[in-house]
Amino acid sequence: MKKTLLLSALASAILLTGCGEQNQGKNQMPAPLVVAENVQQIPHQESKSYIGRVEAVEDTNITAQVTGYLKQRHFEEGQMVEKGQLLFTIEPSSFKAQVASANASLAQANAELKKSELDFERGKNLLPKGSISQSEFDNLNATLLGAKAQVEAAKAQLHLAQVNLSYTEIKAPFAGRIAESKVSTGDLLSPQSGILTTLVSLDPVHTSFSISERERLDMGMDRIQTDRNSGANNVEVSVILENGEYFPHIGQLDYLGNRINLNTGTIALRAEVPNPNYRLLPGQHVRVELKEKQAQDVLVIPRRAVQTDLEGDFVMVITAGNVAERRNVNLGRQIEQGIIIKEGISAQDKIVTQGLQRIRNGVPVRIDDTNPVAE
Repeated sequence: MKKTLLLSALASAILLTGCGEQNQGKNQMPAPLVVAENVQQIPHQESKSYIGRVEAVEDTNITAQVTGYLKQRHFEEGQMVEKGQLLFTIEPSSFKAQVASANASLAQANAELKKSELDFERGKNLLPKGSISQSEFDNLNATLLGAKAQVEAAKAQLHLAQVNLSYTEIKAPFAGRIAESKVSTGDLLSPQSGILTTLVSLDPVHTSFSISERERLDMGMDRIQTDRNSGANNVEVSVILENGEYFPHIGQLDYLGNRINLNTGTIALRAEVPNPNYRLLPGQHVRVELKEKQAQDVLVIPRRAVQTDLEGDFVMVITAGNVAERRNVNLGRQIEQGIIIKEGISAQDKIVTQGLQRIRNGVPVRIDDTNPVAE
């Protein structure tokens, strides 16, 4: 009986030992299978686009400076005109007469001056002899000075008459496109007549836009001076038309505002853009793209590798021994190759791109670079 009990106990122990080993084998699961990729380091030009408006570098109203009847118009409305080109002619007859009268007055003043000079020289010779008194000599001197003043006044009147005569020919102050004429031949013009026409320059043109205070700091705009030898040369300005086409000519920043707009929190910028074919017109809406001229090396990973929790954005990096390690990262822009990582990883790191739901920080993993697994 005792022997039978002993054998039964031994069999039970053996059976329990076998079950324990089987359960232990089931608990030792293999390490999670993940897909990992190397961090890419690629050259990248940082860029940002803004809504802008085209403005003329020169934009002026053409008005009359003298009063007279419009004799002739010398341009076709809407055409390009050159600097100094004749636009309007005001009847010049009365102004030519004023010039002639001023010339006559100047000649008379010069004659009076010549006589005064001769009288003064005679008086200067007679004064030591006592032939004239000091008072008479002083009168001769005063007459001479008055004659000189009359000559200067006559010269001034002649100059004014010549200027008024020149105003009868209204010329283009710069090259550009002229608008329609608001007056007709025979109209009486004067400085109070208002605008005769307008003229705008078209090559080059300005593109005006605004950026936020944060973008100004991020892009280093606060360090840019808008002269030709400054940091403005490090920024390339492209213009994108309404149809999405890139304008073929590259511009350059030439103005940075001196204060932040309190209503919008933005600062005004302006670029000068060549416009030889006059495709850009004042008032036209465009998109202005600012881009670094020199490409910078950046770190790029697939967007799917980035996870987010209460602590922020992070990725899982494969460390020594194939152990997954959490790395908090600072994200940049999304580009065609992936998302830019500003901080948190290096170019030598290898990150997990698939199988992220199976792992956590500090867990060993198995890497399958050739057969991506489903999440």
